[in-house]
Amino acid sequence: MRLLMIGAPGAGKGTQAVRVAEHFGVTHISSGDLLRDHVRRETNIGRNAKEYIERGDLVPDGVVLDMLRKPVVAANEAGGYVLDGFPRTVAQAEVAYGTARDLGVSVQVACYLDVDRDTLISRMLARARGVEDTREVIERRLDVYNEQTVPLIEYYRERERLVTVGGDSPIEQVTWSLLVQIDLARKAIDKRSAAGTL
Repeated sequence: MRLLMIGAPGAGKGTQAVRVAEHFGVTHISSGDLLRDHVRRETNIGRNAKEYIERGDLVPDGVVLDMLRKPVVAANEAGGYVLDGFPRTVAQAEVAYGTARDLGVSVQVACYLDVDRDTLISRMLARARGVEDTREVIERRLDVYNEQTVPLIEYYRERERLVTVGGDSPIEQVTWSLLVQIDLARKAIDKRSAAGTL
């Protein structure tokens, strides 16, 4: 099972990705956690990414793709993955799809957590960790998300790979809704695959 979690900063992608990964026995891969680890360790990737992260901008595609290639392939070999935080644009999705298809690790289902902006801001201010979590940077991150990431929702919907769940509900309820929708999507994909229409 290969899943992608989509949602604005503060939507609960990380929490739900961990829970869904545990349910299906697959690997949770967080692009944000990987980037922060590279920044902490001051690797080449980390040094390239740091200035973008601190401004609230998206890290360049090539940097993130280079960082994710090995973890995604390894996770697929171990049974699958839940990818959290990438791709964030349609252009990234198209490049990532081409690369992943060639490697046999492309996303099967995209899960969108829908949460309103005021709730997102409140959540992120409550968990502020440092310079990247001021209100100004949070507002900027949400503006970038609306401009660049929201079109992904339609991209995956057109590919019949999207499930949508409201992320405002209690954590357990969101997880249950996701699992139900993912199971339905898996059955539909299996049916199309058996019919040779994928």
